Amino acid sequence: MTREDQRPPAAVLFDALGADYEKAFAHAPAHLAALEWLVERLPPAARVLDVGSGTGRPTAAALVAAGHSVLGVDVSPVMVELADRQVPEAEFRQADIRELALESASFDGVCVFFSLLQMSRAEQSALLRRLGGALRPGGHLVLATVAADVEDVEVAFMGRAVRATSFAEEDVAAAVEEAGLTVLARQHPTFTPDHPDAAPEPHLFLHCRRDAERP
Repeated sequence: MTREDQRPPAAVLFDALGADYEKAFAHAPAHLAALEWLVERLPPAARVLDVGSGTGRPTAAALVAAGHSVLGVDVSPVMVELADRQVPEAEFRQADIRELALESASFDGVCVFFSLLQMSRAEQSALLRRLGGALRPGGHLVLATVAADVEDVEVAFMGRAVRATSFAEEDVAAAVEEAGLTVLARQHPTFTPDHPDAAPEPHLFLHCRRDAERP
């Protein structure tokens, strides 16, 4: 087994994509709208966790511009290096979010933008439960994914073959509810990334809140 084979698939993919990913996705209107929705609901000087923080733009950049503290976590060292350079006001950590310790009720907001799709369904559900627990009561979470009833299927993404797993929309919403969150709104935009090999993608955005102590 090579060293490349031992790395998480997401690290291999996003190391290769680098700044091209930002160019393709950073201007997505639904993503920017979800950030605006979250910023409007955060308390002053909030602490926000950005899961799969990528190059730091637009998510961490928008949050620090609004006066908040951001911890970005990404498995790709290339992405973390770019983010450190582009958004020096935020903290970025190269880590696998599945393995990172998260303190209970320690964040006012959590962003999960398209960072679940290379995890198994069990891993996605377990992570959502941990993220729900990391939110303070009254805190908000925004999640974006491609909702589809698929498990470990090969898909084309920005000219590369990748393995992807997801849930149908109602099952995504159920997993979020099981994590102790209430889904306040759903958005169903279709977005075409700015990339020559891209095709229109049906996205699902969930705007969520942790209402009370988890059972």
